[in-house]
Amino acid sequence: MDRIGAGVMGASGRVTLKDVAAASGVSRATVSFVLNDDPRQTISAATRDRVQQAARDLGYVPHGVAKALREGSSRVVVLNIDTGMEGNYSSSYVRGLDAELAAHDHVLLVRHGRHTARSTQQVLDAIAPRAVIRFGETYLTGDDLHDLGGGWRDGLAAHSALQLRHLVEHGHTQVALALPDIEAPLAAARLKFTGHAAMNMDIPVPVSFAVPRDRTACAEAVGRFLADAPEVTAFAGFNDDVALRVLMALRDLGRRVPDEFAVIGFDDNGFGAYATPALTTVNIDAEAHGRLSARLALDLETSGLRPPPARVVVRESV
Repeated sequence: MDRIGAGVMGASGRVTLKDVAAASGVSRATVSFVLNDDPRQTISAATRDRVQQAARDLGYVPHGVAKALREGSSRVVVLNIDTGMEGNYSSSYVRGLDAELAAHDHVLLVRHGRHTARSTQQVLDAIAPRAVIRFGETYLTGDDLHDLGGGWRDGLAAHSALQLRHLVEHGHTQVALALPDIEAPLAAARLKFTGHAAMNMDIPVPVSFAVPRDRTACAEAVGRFLADAPEVTAFAGFNDDVALRVLMALRDLGRRVPDEFAVIGFDDNGFGAYATPALTTVNIDAEAHGRLSARLALDLETSGLRPPPARVVVRESV
């Protein structure tokens, strides 16, 4: 940054109207009038030139939200993420969504947790966002079982099949789908897609069961499940968190992985590499899905956005 910018920039690191005012020797209000080209104010050409030059020298960028509110429409886009959706898909999706919105002078507001119609309406009333996005919608685009695009190409359906296929390629045809013990978004879709993938692979449709968080309860649940389904030799986790619970439970039960059972996670939260044995999982880069959501929200062209294929991160548990 040049000498002027270095001398007056605020401590936050973002150039403000106050910084531009100090550099140009006028009031903050005058800077605002000039930079917003307010037709109601009479400001001399010399003052306008001085303010605009100071703004260029400092690299001042107008605050998009404030500008939009003055224009009568918000440049905020709200993303609702339900509980239980944390993982690599979530973080890469938000990264892509935020970057694409920022490129078009919009700001992302992320809301975590459970969202009621009333709480969402409160947000709408408070900030009038440009759009409200429900996390996961683009992931399920084209999810109909008869649709060969969207979900079956690079969405949840394709990734569910990838997880199951890895187990089948390692000789496991009797598979259990391990689910969280609380209501989880996408759980019903995962059951449907995994079942359909199993039929395509000509193996039995995987049975499913819930895995508690508590360590003792988890071991008891896995033990009961194996007593009722002794034919099962592999577990496909709803996510890495659930898969790690199964891995721990099998160890507590004195069962060996991968000698007796295979365990595979989903969505690669990063912790599986530190387990014993290290957890094999499915890694999904969703940045393109996030950018797609941003463009859809802003009514922009969506061509050319294709996420990289999901991949199996091979470790020791399969």
